[in-house]
Amino acid sequence: MTPVGGSSLTQRRSTRGVAVGEVLIGGAAPVSLQSMTNTDTHDVDATLSQIAALQSAGAAIVRVGVPDTDAVEALRQIAGRAGVPIVADVHFDHRLAIAAAEAGAAKLRVNPGNIGGPAKLKEVARAAATHGVAVRVGVNAGSLERALREKYGGSVGAALVESAANALATVESVGFRDTVVSLKAPDVPTMLEANAAFSEQFDYPLHLGVTEAGLPDAGAVKSAVGIGALLARGIGDTIRVSLTGDPCEEVRVGRRILQALGLQSGPELIACPTCTRCRIDLEPLAREVWAAIRDLRVPIRVAVMGCEVNGPGEARDADVGIAGGRGFGLLFRRGTVVRRVAADEMATALLAEVEAFVASATASPESAEPGGSTDDST
Repeated sequence: MTPVGGSSLTQRRSTRGVAVGEVLIGGAAPVSLQSMTNTDTHDVDATLSQIAALQSAGAAIVRVGVPDTDAVEALRQIAGRAGVPIVADVHFDHRLAIAAAEAGAAKLRVNPGNIGGPAKLKEVARAAATHGVAVRVGVNAGSLERALREKYGGSVGAALVESAANALATVESVGFRDTVVSLKAPDVPTMLEANAAFSEQFDYPLHLGVTEAGLPDAGAVKSAVGIGALLARGIGDTIRVSLTGDPCEEVRVGRRILQALGLQSGPELIACPTCTRCRIDLEPLAREVWAAIRDLRVPIRVAVMGCEVNGPGEARDADVGIAGGRGFGLLFRRGTVVRRVAADEMATALLAEVEAFVASATASPESAEPGGSTDDST
């Protein structure tokens, strides 16, 4: 998909494809969105409910924590009933990873810094091969092997790359190559350095993320800068935004990152900054409209502009929009004013236009891209 404005990103680097259930990571597959549940894995129904919510928000793959053998048994039920591939997140005990592979996980996430050394990692790789399961070698700045911390001191990015390289050599030694790699840190420069360096040396698909990014406001910015900078260079095959709170917000932020780069389609809100020309209380109107469209799965550009002079022109590429005047609003489609509505009817009128556009786009695939044609009779 060509990004908004007609520009193109750097061509994505060529990586091998790794199947995670029915989802392909790398190869020619689009960048996929992931998240992780924060429910108690032992509570199967609560975990499945959250997985369904994450899938509805746009997650293609969901990870669940597997801290003990009881969680493995819960995973068996979860993997069998979930609508997306399930990744088992395992630390410290490689036997749990082996059991999770047998229990139906589509991928195992293991950390070479705490899984117990090369011999145990080989056992995990053999089990993954036996059960047709992918493995993510997830290297984190906060849990690097002691020898690498001592070797590199403050150069954490280089240490992350060497940790991943060592782990890959270990699993390759038993013939296993269905591997995805992540190199994460809570600071953006380290994450950028490590992933850029890794991508120059290996063709394994990369899972991108700024780990422990924080609360949604600051965490979304850190994630957008780190993940977006790499994707804009053609680096990255799947992403997870790590935020404190509701994991569905991780997926929404991830979708916005991909949409901003033209790597995924979806709803977009164009809203002008307020200035002395603004004729309406713009922020509440924009928030109401965004709340109504943010989870739509149809690509649509909706504009909420503050004045009637520049509104339709500045938002000419919007599919539908409203521009405020004194006591009224100008409803427009693709930059052309179609009617005038009272100020207290602007939200209702605009959302009715959105509903009509979505209905038309759903029925007519050719209008499913932003800026697509719309029927003025709707």
